[in-house]
Amino acid sequence: HLAPPLLAKRDPQTGEARKMEFGAWILPVFRVLAKLKGLRGTPLDIFGYTAERRTERQLIRDYRETIEGLLQGLTPRNYNVAIDIANIPEMIRGYGHVKEAHLRRAKEAEAALLLSFNKPAQPEQKRAA
Repeated sequence: HLAPPLLAKRDPQTGEARKMEFGAWILPVFRVLAKLKGLRGTPLDIFGYTAERRTERQLIRDYRETIEGLLQGLTPRNYNVAIDIANIPEMIRGYGHVKEAHLRRAKEAEAALLLSFNKPAQPEQKRAA
């Protein structure tokens, strides 16, 4: 059961790609696709034009930009938050609608962590003697 990006129809109620059943005849097709992996990332990569692949490429660019920003504002006080932000991509797993749901949660977590990272340090209050 697969939901190939170029063939699968969308469920009208959920918007998710419907899985299709394939027989054993699909195995030689996978072997051919494996031999064409040298085309990945080139203009001849037909799967590279899907929304999911474009999103993945954008995520890589966003991650690099985020890390560069973290490095510029890194202090001993926000170091642990920076590590948590750098680990956000570990939350993004799966394919299709599963990946989309994980991506939403990861972006929400990232936004909260970035707020914490950028929060100015609170001055310590002096205690009355």
